[in-house]
Amino acid sequence: MNGKHMRIGEVATRTELSLRTIRHYEETGLVVPSARSQGGFRLYTDADVSRLMVIRRMKPMGFTLDEMRELLAATDRLDTGDLTDAEREECLARVRGFEEAARQRVADLRTQLARAEEFAGALRERLAHGDAPAGTP
Repeated sequence: MNGKHMRIGEVATRTELSLRTIRHYEETGLVVPSARSQGGFRLYTDADVSRLMVIRRMKPMGFTLDEMRELLAATDRLDTGDLTDAEREECLARVRGFEEAARQRVADLRTQLARAEEFAGALRERLAHGDAPAGTP
């Protein structure tokens, strides 16, 4: 976007988040608009959109707002590049912890999905047999 600012409506379209959700994330300090227009409208950059996409991906996996804040703080610190080796390793360890947690949550979701598909299949089968006349196998 070459430094171009977007209004909240465009950001909502790009992130598939509602205006209300974006404002909520702003109120909780997870994302802060990069600027405001003279009229007071929130203005966002591509970096802000990227941050919202991280949040959007974490939400359905059950991460809390505090966990989101912790991951974003670690990645923000890594992005500054002005860290000692120990600080960098600490931030990387936090990100690794989130990657491991995400991997486990994906596995759990796959298990839940398999069970849901099995249940839906059992219902389809029941309905197929329910349509048959009485005494039909």
